[in-house]
Amino acid sequence: MVSAARSAGAVGAILIVSLVVAYFISKKKSQTKKKKKKGIVEAIGNSPLIRINSLSDATGCQILGKCEFLNPGGSVKDRVALHIIQEALESGQLRPGGIVTEGSAGSTAISIATVAPAYGCKSHVVIPDDAAIEKSQILEALGATVERVRPVSITHKNHFVNIARRRASEANEFALKHRNSQLNGKDSKQVNGYKSDGDNHSSLFPTDCQGGCFADQFENLANFRAHYEGTGPEIWEQTNGKLDAFIAAAGTGGTVAGVSRFPQDKNPKIKCYLIDPPGSGLFNKVTRGVMYTKEEAEGRRLKNPFDTITEGIGINRVTRNLAMAKLDGAFRGTDMEAVEMARFLLKNDGLFLGSSSAMNCVGAVRVAQTLGPGHTIVTILCDSGMRHLSKFYNAEYLSQLGLTPKATGLEFLAIK
Repeated sequence: MVSAARSAGAVGAILIVSLVVAYFISKKKSQTKKKKKKGIVEAIGNSPLIRINSLSDATGCQILGKCEFLNPGGSVKDRVALHIIQEALESGQLRPGGIVTEGSAGSTAISIATVAPAYGCKSHVVIPDDAAIEKSQILEALGATVERVRPVSITHKNHFVNIARRRASEANEFALKHRNSQLNGKDSKQVNGYKSDGDNHSSLFPTDCQGGCFADQFENLANFRAHYEGTGPEIWEQTNGKLDAFIAAAGTGGTVAGVSRFPQDKNPKIKCYLIDPPGSGLFNKVTRGVMYTKEEAEGRRLKNPFDTITEGIGINRVTRNLAMAKLDGAFRGTDMEAVEMARFLLKNDGLFLGSSSAMNCVGAVRVAQTLGPGHTIVTILCDSGMRHLSKFYNAEYLSQLGLTPKATGLEFLAIK
């Protein structure tokens, strides 16, 4: 009897264990199914937050990088492109078959060209001709129409952003004229708020063009919202709210504004900083309240101030997106520091990062040096080095600028 009871008990135990195992296997399968993404759009965001081991060990802080280069379009700008296109479709500014236009140094344009087809749209990009050539090659491969133009001041009508704005208007005029011709000259409704003048249209657009929408990443607050509603909350969750500081450079200002505002709204004690490259006036704006130093004042500032080898960051005006930022301070970064940092991270961490990501890591070390050991600092790893081969990773090009890397460690940031 005892033996039979024990046998029955053993069988019962086995059944229970089997049921438990089956439950967890079933649950895991269910969770796996839930994790499946419907198309490229759902694959954007939720990037991993990694510990940058070499920098963390060297500073005594936990320096964490948000791996935005793992987005489908290869950069943090995927989030921005997604929000801009979704909001434009919802508001009626853009319709399927329409063209999204943008003036971009590369990454935002690539993201728009990646996301737009998922919504049945096309993209037209105006890019400065001093941007790395591989960026325009990627854009063309993605099916975007690309215009490369000479860099000029934002106040000039032929600045790449202003040209992109005009292209959207021209696309609307073109679409309306084509629609009118189909109606045998009868009047028709406006297209996205633009009336046709009957004559002015562009051969840049396909005959089935359904109008244009200017993405306007610098002033469009969909940029800020992409990070306040996405990147910021992700970082908060990934750190369990236990972070001391965030730092990033600014181009449009959307990333640094959106990510800085979210954690500070949760905990005002969290410090947020800007890292600013050469040629940009934002360091002065944050630290002194003015865009230019006395030496750079109106009338003394050079017409062509020294620019930076880093791409997509640095600016001399406060955009609507940047105005949303809550910053506690700023640091200056140099091109040499960015170049050295990129090589250091590749050698010591296997991280192959673009120029703005390298500058962000320079900033993270500066914050660690300011706050001291024991703090958790987060920055953005915007894109990979794959888009920077012709300039930032070109030894001959760097040599011509006197930027040949020579450091063996972090001595370029005064760390032995």
